[in-house]
Amino acid sequence: MPAKLRRYLPELIALPLLPVLIAQGHRTRRITPRLPEAGGPCAGIAGTGAGEPLSLLTVGESPVAGVGVATHEEAITGQLARVLAVRLQRAVHWRACGSNGVTVREALQQVVPSIPAQAVDIALVAFGVNDTTAFHPVRRWQSDLRALLQAVDARCAPRLLLLSGVPPVAHFPALPQPLRWVMGLKSAALDAAAREMAPHLPRALYVPLELAVRDTSMLAVDGYHPSAKGCAAWAKLLADACLSHLGGQATHAG
Repeated sequence: MPAKLRRYLPELIALPLLPVLIAQGHRTRRITPRLPEAGGPCAGIAGTGAGEPLSLLTVGESPVAGVGVATHEEAITGQLARVLAVRLQRAVHWRACGSNGVTVREALQQVVPSIPAQAVDIALVAFGVNDTTAFHPVRRWQSDLRALLQAVDARCAPRLLLLSGVPPVAHFPALPQPLRWVMGLKSAALDAAAREMAPHLPRALYVPLELAVRDTSMLAVDGYHPSAKGCAAWAKLLADACLSHLGGQATHAG
């Protein structure tokens, strides 16, 4: 199938199903449990070591805000910091800058200004679910994502910019069929666009989110957000890609 057609496939399929999809969407929002953002500090230190601490910043939607887990140490930021600290035998200073329910464009306005203007070693950017459910066009998604990545780069000049793949919405049990199928097509289209864009951005590394999401223990009780176990698996994927890219070394941003 031509790449251009794949971009518009979700819209083409959704159009005749629109009344059903709208009804299912309203019902899903009504019956799905509303989970809070993680409690506790949104910044901390993981591990110890003799060398200079590594600095990690995460920017994203609900998983970065810690929805689905009790604390930020159990969310993606704390778990990624812990894996990196163990692998590198260095302390990792981490900070989570996330907001529940935001699209990339909203995060550019609401979240990016809260990012401390200081250099970091690694920045993780993780979005896609809210742009999927809003059914934003691929072209808008790419434009917004590029603007956000450039804004993060301008504020904290990361030595490595990790771009997480879009979560596979096709496997979220909270969504009924055919809504789940259509939203899965949309998330896959946005993910492909992010993968396509990453090589053209300085210091950016796209990391596909290939998790066994059919295992319900990887998801929180709402069947929508990652659980602590899901965040641990996600953190391992990111750390593997990060350390492979860096050749097992990371240098303090100073």
